[in-house]
Amino acid sequence: MNALYLLRRYFVTSIRAQLQYPASSLMLGFGAFLTNVIELAGIWALFNRFGDVQGWRFGDICMLFGMVSISFSIADFMSRGFDVFGHEFVRTGDFDRLLLRPRTATLQLIGHDFRLRVMGRLAQGVAVIAVATSALDFHWTVGAVALTLWTIAGGVALFFGLLVLQATLAFWTVESLEVVNVVTYGGVQAAQYPLDFYASWFRNFLIFVVPIACVAYFPVLAILHKADPLGAPNWVLPLAPAAGFAFLALSFAAWRFGVRRYTSTGT
Repeated sequence: MNALYLLRRYFVTSIRAQLQYPASSLMLGFGAFLTNVIELAGIWALFNRFGDVQGWRFGDICMLFGMVSISFSIADFMSRGFDVFGHEFVRTGDFDRLLLRPRTATLQLIGHDFRLRVMGRLAQGVAVIAVATSALDFHWTVGAVALTLWTIAGGVALFFGLLVLQATLAFWTVESLEVVNVVTYGGVQAAQYPLDFYASWFRNFLIFVVPIACVAYFPVLAILHKADPLGAPNWVLPLAPAAGFAFLALSFAAWRFGVRRYTSTGT
């Protein structure tokens, strides 16, 4: 309970600091919202020009797009400390200060900064799901809502795990490698499209290496009551988001391994 209280204090302090400049926070949030709306407009233009693609409708893609946007925005909101870990903590030696405090480094990094601007992406994700609902004339049942929440939770776990892995690499590379963004931000882009659009080797990567498909593609098929064109059994589809939690657990195992081998900056 002390840890939760401390996390709440971190949250209040971070939000209060950002609200000292409310116009700036509002503009950053609106910018994040507008950027993703432009991406969606590009998808709409594609479907408006060519119609359905391999049996996928614009509303189906919107459902995928919205789920991924919501999941990533929540993970991004809670993981700022891991995102800037190499630059702000390892290179400067400030990670030593975190290790000396009577709280876990993980808790302190989660509470490092809660960025309000990600609310723009979150709002955009909710709006896109509303568009999908209208375009598909989809009727939300209790089961569909529960599966949606389960899907988002698995997505948050997976994207959080990717950012933890990015921070873990900094123990050996001193600074978080930009190449990791190919998997994190690139993975977000890849998850917004159906898996059968991709080559087989890339599909296997998104299922078995970084299981992004398990927190977007498979459960969205279950929500929409669509069979998998690639042949995955129907019973697998709603269970797939559990892979996100397994990936997060492995990421934290790697993180603890890195912390044990951290040798400070020597300054």
